[in-house]
Formats: sequence, structure tokens, C-alpha cells
Amino acid sequence: MNSRTLQRSALSIAMGLCLATLAPVAMAQDGAVVGVSEAGAQVTVRNPQTGFTRTVTADANGDYRFSYLPVGTYELQATANGQPVGEPVQVRVGLGNATYVGASDAVTSLGTVQVVGSRVINAVDVSSTESATNVTAEEIQRLPVERSVSSVALLAPGVAAGSAAFGGISFGGSSVAENAFYLNGLNVTDFYNRVGFSEAPFDFYQEFQVKTGGYSVEFGRTTGGVVNAVAKSGTNEFHSGGKLVYSPSEWRSDARDSHLDGERYLTRSRDTTDSTRMNIWASGPLVRDRLFFFAMYEGRQVDPENTNNLGTSFTRSASDDGFWGATLDWQVTNNNLLSLMAFSNENRFDSSTYGYDFDTGEVGDKISDRYTEAGGRNWALTWTSYLTDDLSMKVMHGQTERKDFAASPNDAACNFVSAGTGVPDPGVPLGCTSNLSMYDRLDEREQTRVDFEWSLGDHRLRFGVDREANTSDLSQAYSGPGGVMYGVTATTPGASIPDAGIVPDGYFAYVRARQYEIFGNFESTNNAFYIEDNWSVTDNLILNMGIRNESFDNKDGLGATYIEMDDMWSPRLGFSWDMRGDGTTKLFGNVGRYFLPVANVINIKQGGALLDARTFYGFEGWEIREHNGVEYAFPILGEQFGFDNSQGDGTVGDLRSEVDADMDQVYQDELILGFQQQLSQAWSWGVRGIYRKLNNAIDDINITATHCGRLDVDPDRSGYQSLWVMANPGEQLTIWGDSDCDGVNDGYIDIDTSQAGYWTEADNYVFTDGEWEYVGSTPTGQRGWVKPRRTYKALEFQVDRAWDEKWMFNASYTLSWNEGNAEGPVNTDTNFGDTGRTENFDDPFVNLDGYGPLANDHRHQIKLRGTYALNENWRVGGTVDAKSGGPITAFGVGNPYNWKSYHSYYVCVENCTRPDDAVEGDTWSTADRVFEHSPRGGEGRMPWTVDIGASVTYERNFGLANFQAKLAVYNLLNDQEPVWVYQDLETGVGNRDPYFGQERYLQAPRYAQLTLSLSY
Repeated sequence: MNSRTLQRSALSIAMGLCLATLAPVAMAQDGAVVGVSEAGAQVTVRNPQTGFTRTVTADANGDYRFSYLPVGTYELQATANGQPVGEPVQVRVGLGNATYVGASDAVTSLGTVQVVGSRVINAVDVSSTESATNVTAEEIQRLPVERSVSSVALLAPGVAAGSAAFGGISFGGSSVAENAFYLNGLNVTDFYNRVGFSEAPFDFYQEFQVKTGGYSVEFGRTTGGVVNAVAKSGTNEFHSGGKLVYSPSEWRSDARDSHLDGERYLTRSRDTTDSTRMNIWASGPLVRDRLFFFAMYEGRQVDPENTNNLGTSFTRSASDDGFWGATLDWQVTNNNLLSLMAFSNENRFDSSTYGYDFDTGEVGDKISDRYTEAGGRNWALTWTSYLTDDLSMKVMHGQTERKDFAASPNDAACNFVSAGTGVPDPGVPLGCTSNLSMYDRLDEREQTRVDFEWSLGDHRLRFGVDREANTSDLSQAYSGPGGVMYGVTATTPGASIPDAGIVPDGYFAYVRARQYEIFGNFESTNNAFYIEDNWSVTDNLILNMGIRNESFDNKDGLGATYIEMDDMWSPRLGFSWDMRGDGTTKLFGNVGRYFLPVANVINIKQGGALLDARTFYGFEGWEIREHNGVEYAFPILGEQFGFDNSQGDGTVGDLRSEVDADMDQVYQDELILGFQQQLSQAWSWGVRGIYRKLNNAIDDINITATHCGRLDVDPDRSGYQSLWVMANPGEQLTIWGDSDCDGVNDGYIDIDTSQAGYWTEADNYVFTDGEWEYVGSTPTGQRGWVKPRRTYKALEFQVDRAWDEKWMFNASYTLSWNEGNAEGPVNTDTNFGDTGRTENFDDPFVNLDGYGPLANDHRHQIKLRGTYALNENWRVGGTVDAKSGGPITAFGVGNPYNWKSYHSYYVCVENCTRPDDAVEGDTWSTADRVFEHSPRGGEGRMPWTVDIGASVTYERNFGLANFQAKLAVYNLLNDQEPVWVYQDLETGVGNRDPYFGQERYLQAPRYAQLTLSLSY
């Protein structure tokens, strides 16, 4: 590197443009420092707070690098021939980033310029090829951000909150079940359903990194985004403190009730929550310059109250379990570090449900109690070793625990009862229990990973391996006699009900009595290795070239493998071009492939002895019963008209017949091209174009015809089989079956599911003796499935003004198109959160002609955040999150080609039900029904949602103590727009749902929160 380049680098430092993030450097609690000095100079980095010191020798070009540095603030000094080279530089190492500095003698030639490290960080990371947003705990304190990891992730462009009952967050058009969450390198993602994660209280975290695209090959098992966080740690100084977070119900606005034609159908206005949290913490040295600790305990008192949808019952809940967490950091030597992070987020809610009169507000007698438990203990032990100046190693081993438990004293005596909109109100609570099922699940992950980083001149190699063993131990059954749950749904006579049949005459509602139980221990193992080369091709051009290999192994209840996928190669290539050579302007891009593992819920429901029996009856009204002196309603069962246990008959079948033997993995390809420019020391802007394509899906499909069931060789359908198979819809399928058509499964058979695999047929009826009589079905052939498709195309614009102790500002606008026929492993539009077992591909007609805007398609997103210091003690902050509404689809349940009823993009408009005026001998067939196409998103869009946050903070130092008070208000305008509406136009063929298009889930109402903290 020539002297002119050194001079330019030094000038950039003096201007405060030197702190730029590199490509991702670590999965755990660290970052890096990289820079240039004299060839052969000794460069030392020291953390004055911990005494950690490390020295490396600059190479022949003067380049040096410190890898795997714990997050913190460091002093950097170069020496040559025993003499300092330039002035010391203060640098901050952020999570997952590398900080670039120059410490050459060229700095001293600037005369009056003294480099001490700017407090303004350059937002143009000229050496990074990924898309990431870093947010520290100090930044969060200046903003009105709700105290959750998800709320931090939502600050990043292109990230949106999930809109259905299962919540979650969506990155770049992906579903909420495709993300990964890490804390100190430990994967804390929920592997059972992949929607949630193990979370600690907000004050346990030090820094967050939100990765929205183009991330390194060390990250895998996600086709969405990554949230990487690091916990707080101790230093050489003792500190302690406490914080009170107070959010009483009186500071929360009333939620809106929902009405149709003047009748209330969803009751929310009496729902409240009192929340008080108080933590105490301490940190400091156990052995100065060697061993440090951080410890925190949080007491929590959370008391929610809510009514049921009808307003006929009232539930009071309470939770007062505490959280504990700690970190230990041991600098064994200057070249070896050992750190331990551990926390417990175990929590229990006790709930009591009472009768309730909405009109008078009177709370009646207790109906039932319910107990739920969640969370668990989590820990990670990490060893970092600097083997040489150029070679570093990190080894991490950890475990996560996630409990999910629900029970009630009434479980033995009381069945759970529910009713949909439009069902007559009995005037008393439904059922005598608020607990749906006796549920006990424990998810345990054991994780080990080893990572290396090796600098070889212009190349920086990174490579490693990681392994996860994920075990779910589950016992589940519906509460009450027989383990049956009763659900009542409005309908019309003659309507075709999915999984059931045709509603008998005279019934305007039906009862589904569902028996559901499963138990067992199920495991999946995920293994991966990767290698990556960060190549400095020139002074201005960096290439990031990596490849990752994944393998997934899902086991059944007996421990035998039933889904195994390997040789999943994920190539990723990125570049960053420093266009002017001064760190102020860059062009960057990347292309890569990402794989998604199969969730453990599939092991349980496909590889376990699942019993899922559904019996359908006409509804003949409510019977008022009494339990422990309290009245409740129970459905009166009328004529039975359907039974289905195809989803699970209580036995484990031959899994060779239920899993594709040559199944392809779920994967997504991504292409990003971006530009960033520094406008001044504080201001920068950028634009990014993103293209994502989901190339495959795994879901359960109902194979009802094999090669022995072809009409040309078997017109009587003697070869008919009905199998629920985990497969790739629309692709070649290989399963164990009847290979020679002798009625015995004796070999593997192939089915091209894009062309065949499902019988089409019509049911036929004749009117005899005053009633309709089923006289058989008419097979008409086979049909195949459409292939899953999902694309995300977006333009992101962002402008940033860095914090300079006076003010900061960030604004982003995202214009995006999220289209296809498959949202992902969950369905938001139909509110189906059973990951990987959606209704989307149950038969070929669910997705037929269903291409269009997907549920997470928010065409416009605007995000603003800013802070302004009024003076030394007072600050104000604000956030805005505005996005256009998602699409509304009018779902039908039938189709023009088959009698079977699931969700579909067709609505019946003529001959939908059997005629009411039939005479003896009349006939009717499901083939007589006439349908119209109802396209995805064809009913317009939900309204824009705007969420404004505001905060005012007072801070004052009292010698040894620092006091801070912050009042934050969320959803300042109290907008309560719908974020999800009912999208079932038909609940049965020929049955229009009057609640179609009506609001179901709304924005949370305005609430205020006071935070008081005192630290020493």
C-alpha cells in the first residue's frame, strides 16, 4: 500500500469516517478491529475497562487484524522500534462487526490533527457485503421502543410484524416461521414450531444486530432473517443498580369491541393488563483484569384480565415469577478467554375464569382455574483462543430449554366448548373449563460449534462446524370425558363442510367433536460445516466467497430416522467496491442460497401415534348444565353427518408410505444490489434492491391415487389408497406402495405429483322416500398439484444522521412486492400456525389458481426514528412505523373438479346445495355446482396502520449515582385499525359467512410506560 493511500486513510480517520463495519465476523459476543500501520509494527489493542490486551504484528503491507474481540471500547496503539507510531486511537467494537482504523506514521504528518476516535460512526461500511442494522442498549434508552427483541428487529427496513394469532415477525416477505435468533452465539430459536424464541428481559441485553439479508455462511437454518444479540458483561469497576418499569392498566386506552349490524361479536373493551417489573443488577471484577461478572434478577408482576369473545366470561390471570441471568468472563491469558452466559426465563400464569354479565359489568361465580408454564434454563460456554497472530479459534457449547405446560383442576370433568361468530348466544359461559387441553411439552436443544479465522495475506479464511440436537418430549390430550373438544359453527342446510360432508336439512349450525391426543419423545439433529474467503482483491474491492453444507435428520417416536436430508450446499458470494477509495461511497451486492430445516412438530404429528378423530353433528341448541354450582352451556348433538380420522388414527403407520423417499429441501435464493454514500461526518444515505425466490416447500399432501388406481387399468378403483405424505408438492414423489398391483405394499413407487396422485370425482344423490340418499361417486380421473411459488422484490431507501450527543435521525422507505401461492410453512391469511402442516397443499385444489399478493405483502413501509437532546438533562424521542395493509382474499371451500372441501380460490354461485323443492326420483350431483374464481387478494386490502411512539427522558448525575426517568407512550394516536380480517367467504360450499371481511385482530391500543432507573 503506497503512502498516498496511507495519507488518505489517516485523513478519513481524522474526519470521523474510519469506523466501518466489515463482513460479519462472529456469531457470538464479539467483533474485530482491522487496519493498517507500518510493516512489521507491533499493534496493541487494550480494553481499559477489563485490562484485556492483545498484540499482533503488522504484515509486510502494514495490514493487521484482531479477531473475536469482545464487544466494548478499546485503545489502539502501534509501535515500531520501541517507539509509538501516531497517537492512540479509541475504537468501539460492535457486535458482529469489524472496526477499521489506521495507525500509521502518516497520521502524525497531519500536524494539528490528533486522532482519538470519533463518537460519530460512519454508516458506510465499505468492507461489508451484508445487510444488517446494529442497535445498542444505549440507543434504545433514547427511543420509545417497546421492551422486546422483536420490537428492536422492527426498527430495520423490510421487517414487519405478523398479523395473525401466532404473531412473530416477517423479514423480507418470508413467513414468521423462518427466522433465527441468537444470544451470545447460542441458537435460542423455537425449533418446535419455529415462530418464537427464548427471550430474556430487555435489560439483560447489551447490543442487537438485525440481519435482513446477505448474511455469512456461518448462519444457516433460516430463509427469513437473523437477530443476533449479546448479553451484558462486567468490567474492572464495580457497578450496580436497579430499574422499575411500571405500566398500569389505567395508562392503557380501552380496546374497541367489534360489531356487525349493531351486534357485538368480539369483546375487547374490558381487557386490561397491569404490569410492574423491577430488576436489580451488579457487575464488576472477581479478579481484577482477569475475571468479571454481571448478574441480574428481575421480579415481575403481570396481571392481565380479559373477557371471552361473547362477553359471557371473565378471566383474571397473574404471574409473579422472577428472572435471573448472569455472565462470567475469564481472561485466562491474553490469548485465551472463557465466557459463560446463563439465564432462566421460567414463568407461570395462574388464571381463574368467572361468569360475567357484560351489560352490568358484574363478575359471577368461578367457573374454572387454569395453570400455564413456559420458558426454561439456558446457558452457553464459549472458549476463545488466539492461536497465532493470524489464526483464532472459538468453541461454544450450550443448551436451551423451553417448556409449554397447561392444565386445570377441571380437566377430568369438563370438555372445552367454543362457538364461532353467528352461533346463538346461550347467555352463560360455554363449557366448564377454560383449558383446551392437558398439554405438557419440553423442548431441549444441545448445541456445539467450532469456528476458526485465519488471515493469509489478502485472504481471510473463516471455517467451522456446528451441530444441534433438538428434542421434544410431549404429552397432549383434550380435556374432559373422552378427551373431546366441541366447536360450534354457523352454516346452512345442504352446505358441504370440509372433512365432513353435507349438512342435513334443518340445521343452521353444526358441531365438530374432535378427539386429539399424542405423546412421545422426538428428536431432530442438524449438522453443518462452512468455509468462507474474504479476499481483498484490491485496496478498493472486497469479495466474500463462501459455501455451507447442511444436513437435517428428523426422527420418529422410536428414534428411527424418517426424514433425512443432506448435501445441502449453500453458496454465497458478495462484493463491496469502495468507489472513491476514501470510505465514503460504496457499491455492494451478494447472491446466496439459504435452507430451512423441518420443524419438530412434523416429527410428532407425522412420526408419532397421533389420534385426530373428528365427528360432525347437527347442532340442536344449547343444554344448560351446572358444575360446582355454576351454570354453563353444552351443545346438544343432532344427526351425525361426518367422520374423519385421516390425519391420525392413533397408530404409527409405515412411514415409508408417509414420507417421500427422495424429498428435496426447502430453500430460498436471494440477490441484493445496493449503494451507500457518506454525505458528511454525520449524514449518509443508501438504496438497496432485493430479490428473493422460494424454490421449494415441504408440506403434507393427501395422495388418494397411486399407479394402481389409474382409471385406464382400474376403472372400479380397487387400487384406491388414501395416504397423507410429507412431500414436495408438484414434484416427483417416491413412496412405499403396491408396486405390482396385487393389493400389498411391497416396493417403492413413483408419482409425478404435478400430473397425478389425487382422484377427482363427483358425489351423486337421489331423492327417495322424502330424503336425499347418497348413491355413490363418479370418478373422473386424476389431478396433480401446482408447484409452490414465492417471490419478494423490493427497493429500500434509507437516510441516517448519526448520534453526536445532540441528535440523531433515521428514515427508511420500502417499496415491495411479495407474491406467490405459498406464504411459507404457516398460513397467515387462514390463521393456520401448525408449521409445515398447512392446508395449502392438502389436495390439488387448495392452491389451484391461487397466485397473487401474499399475506405479508405490505406494498409500502415507512419507518422514522429520532432523538433530540434539549439540554444536558432532557431528551425527547420519537418513532413512526407506517405500512400499507395486507391483501384480503375471499376464500371458498369447494372447487369445480371434485367434491372434497378445503380452502380454495373458488366460490360456489349456483346449484351449491341440494334443491329444497325436490320430488321423488330427482337427482343431484356435486358435479352440478357452478363456481367462480376468487383470486388471492381479490377483495382489496386492509387499511394502512400507523404506530407513533413518543418519549421524554430526564437524566441526572448525582456524584456516584446516575438517575434516569423515561416516560414512553406507544401508539400515541390510539389507532386501532384491523391488522387481520375474516377471509372465509364460505364456511361450507353454498354457505356465505356474514362475518367475511369483518375485523378480527386490531392494533394494540395506546398505553404508557414509566421507567425509573438508578445506577452506581
